[in-house]
Amino acid sequence: MDQTHLHLIINHFPIILPIVGLFVIVAGLFFKSEILKRTAFCIFVVSAIIAAIAFSSGEAAEHVVEKIPGVDEHYIEEHEEVAEVFIKLIYVLGVVSLLGLWANWKGKPFTKWITYAAILLSGISLYFAQKTGNTGGEIRHSEIRSEISDHSSDKNHETSHENHNHK
Repeated sequence: MDQTHLHLIINHFPIILPIVGLFVIVAGLFFKSEILKRTAFCIFVVSAIIAAIAFSSGEAAEHVVEKIPGVDEHYIEEHEEVAEVFIKLIYVLGVVSLLGLWANWKGKPFTKWITYAAILLSGISLYFAQKTGNTGGEIRHSEIRSEISDHSSDKNHETSHENHNHK
């Protein structure tokens, strides 16, 4: 398995795991369950580790994909720029979660603030995770590109306008 294949296999986990972690940590707050909070912190740490693997394999994937006919470098660059923001956020979430795991385990009074910080960071990270996933998909899936939708709606508008004029 090469780096490109690795990137394609694992790139969805850093998007999905923080969603799961967010639900688990909110459930931990709702049910006042320290075990659920610790589980969420662990999920966020694993998310950061897998994101590091996805990010590091992305460079090799870029070199392979940019040679494929019909692939526009613009989409690769856009994906890379958003991924750079996402990776920084998910690393911070991972570090905060390690701190939260330790603080929770030791019963520190500031644990609740770390929990709230993790919730906030996971929400912000998920925004950039969505952007990263979407821009990554646009590299090879032209059907999800926004200008395709804009172009097809313009074409439909022109067709309906022409049909109206022919009546």
